[in-house]
Amino acid sequence: MKDQSYYKQRLEDEKGKLEAELSQLAVQDPENPGHWTLRGADLDIMEADDNEKADRTEETHIDSIVLDELGARYRLVLHALAKFDAGTYGICEVRGQQIEEERLDANPAAKTCKAHLGAAEDKAL
Repeated sequence: MKDQSYYKQRLEDEKGKLEAELSQLAVQDPENPGHWTLRGADLDIMEADDNEKADRTEETHIDSIVLDELGARYRLVLHALAKFDAGTYGICEVRGQQIEEERLDANPAAKTCKAHLGAAEDKAL
């Protein structure tokens, strides 16, 4: 198995990229680093016509969906990084066995081994 520092570096790199993407859409909660709040609209609703209002509503909806996806991945990455400090990185959260190297290569934030794929992966933190 690769040295764990390899996976930690990949996770740190991904964390930085996610933070850059998230900061374009949202503001991070300083008391809860895993939580991001969508930025407000730059449109003065009182002066906007109906088309502008509809466009901004649609953009906000799309931004919200993207924020949910990026935020979920960000929390998984934070969770995986915390496992290094706890000494549990690379251990399946369902049965406590070693997660396969090819699984970690594909997804360094994996929470489970291949046998338990999906058991905990899709649950948001």
